[in-house]
Amino acid sequence: MKQNRRTFLKTMGAAGLFTIVPRKVLGGKGYIAPSDQLTKGIIGVGGIGRSNYHFNSDERCRLISVCDVDSKHLQKALDLGKSKLNLTLKPYHDFRDLIQDANLDIVHIATPPHWHALMAVEAAKAGKDIWCEKPFTRTIGEGKRVIEAVHRYNRILRLNTWFRFKDTFYGLGTTVQPLKKLVDSGMLGWPLKVTVSGITGFTWKFYWVGKENLEQQEVPAELDYDMWLGPAPYKPYNAHRVHQTFRGYWDYDGGGLTDMGQHYLDPVQYLLGKDNDFPVKVDVDAPQQHPDAVGIWHKITYTYEDGCQIVLEGEGYESKSKIPYIEGPKGKVYKGFECTIPDIMNKLAEYPDPEPQRTDFVDCVRTRQKFALNEENGHHSCTLVNMAAVALRLGRKTLNFDKQTQTFIGDDAANALIDQPMRGPWKI
Repeated sequence: MKQNRRTFLKTMGAAGLFTIVPRKVLGGKGYIAPSDQLTKGIIGVGGIGRSNYHFNSDERCRLISVCDVDSKHLQKALDLGKSKLNLTLKPYHDFRDLIQDANLDIVHIATPPHWHALMAVEAAKAGKDIWCEKPFTRTIGEGKRVIEAVHRYNRILRLNTWFRFKDTFYGLGTTVQPLKKLVDSGMLGWPLKVTVSGITGFTWKFYWVGKENLEQQEVPAELDYDMWLGPAPYKPYNAHRVHQTFRGYWDYDGGGLTDMGQHYLDPVQYLLGKDNDFPVKVDVDAPQQHPDAVGIWHKITYTYEDGCQIVLEGEGYESKSKIPYIEGPKGKVYKGFECTIPDIMNKLAEYPDPEPQRTDFVDCVRTRQKFALNEENGHHSCTLVNMAAVALRLGRKTLNFDKQTQTFIGDDAANALIDQPMRGPWKI
């Protein structure tokens, strides 16, 4: 058996050492020497879990297992393991069995969001590090529970949205770093308004909505529908509820808003320096939502205590042309990093670059240092998504938010959606 690698590395760090020591010398449950290959398992291999970005294996981290409640998805993953990676992967039907594998270091959660928090907490309890897909959690309360578990069991967590790290930022013609540098310089003034609209590509999944009055269908033989539902309320099976179209139902997700919202909102939190802050108000312009099926919305506005705002433009705003992405009292930034401040690039060169971020998850697991987008700032940006989802579901035009208690002010119905009951026997 192997000892916990966090304990070992902490001890070695205190001694000023980071020496490669043979596993046979150290032994002990959970220990992995710096020279050793980490291992990972993927829960949910119907879509993103089988994508090239995630379904991989190399000398630093080897894929050893996959889990799915759909036997066809599971078989496709096993076949892909052989054809693409030349690996014989261990199959699991129940995620709890995968998590308890003593040979596993990292659990990658690629399921629908109604499972994210429960699986993350169980993985943390089992001593596993966690790679979680977005949105981080389906409710605000679930995010708090994951933070507690990750801290209690000393785990490393990565949330999988990457625009704050790399890639061209929403088609604005730049990565996030120059934008962050410009905001930090103060040249735009304060407070700032950030508008996420059609020019950023936010509308590409906007119409991921549900269908009302679904007819009951026979559950296909390959799907364990009860296990797929898990903690979600029981609803009769219809193919539109599961797999690629599950996002259109409140029980599992929240349409295009929650599917893509954290991709677009998390970098804005980072840009504005609000990784540890919440808005104090959300305003929503939307038609009345169906209690089961997610519908469309027109506009969502978040307001912070200092007057900064984030505006999400939805249905009806797709054709807008030239609007600023970031605007302040002293300047504006448009698509293509076009700025109203003359000679902006030369002026920015005089300012320091943003602090570097830890974006190598495997290295973070080895060194026990927090990943750049982790359980804490990930919870903050996901809370923006979930605040709006609560307002939409209840038909609220405005909800006020208490940052300290992470509750809505004067609205019992909204607060009831912060910690939603789970269908037995599931619980966190």
